[in-house]
Amino acid sequence: MRLTLHTDFALRVLIQVGLNGGKLTTISDIAQSFDISKQHLMKVVNDLGQKGYLDTVRGRNGGIRLMRDPQDINIGQVVRDTEDRLDVIGCLERKGYCQIERVCVLRGALRDATEAFLDVLDGYTLADLIKPHRALSSLLFNPSASAHEAASP
Repeated sequence: MRLTLHTDFALRVLIQVGLNGGKLTTISDIAQSFDISKQHLMKVVNDLGQKGYLDTVRGRNGGIRLMRDPQDINIGQVVRDTEDRLDVIGCLERKGYCQIERVCVLRGALRDATEAFLDVLDGYTLADLIKPHRALSSLLFNPSASAHEAASP
């Protein structure tokens, strides 16, 4: 299974915003930290705001922050909310795709695998992803930090 860049960037946005502990984060800061286009991030942030993950504050001193506590943001749900399709092959997307779908064992196996993938992600929250807080902060907010410093929790 492969996630889209939209979901990848959404998870990165949530991680960086989650590390800021309620302080406003700008799209420019996130773009610089991850070397991602601001235009693409604006779409991702807008989507996360509409889906209730981010609070956006407009204006000169504006930015974004989490609308919920990190422990209340389930990673499996974020993936479901940001991916348009989680079907790894066409027959999972729509009926009538293939002549053998009625008896196809592969179709069931891939459906089970997709559900297992999401079940694993359901076991994680944003709080879990930002646990190595000091190391993540060092890498995101001080990009010149050495790999040795970033490896410490």
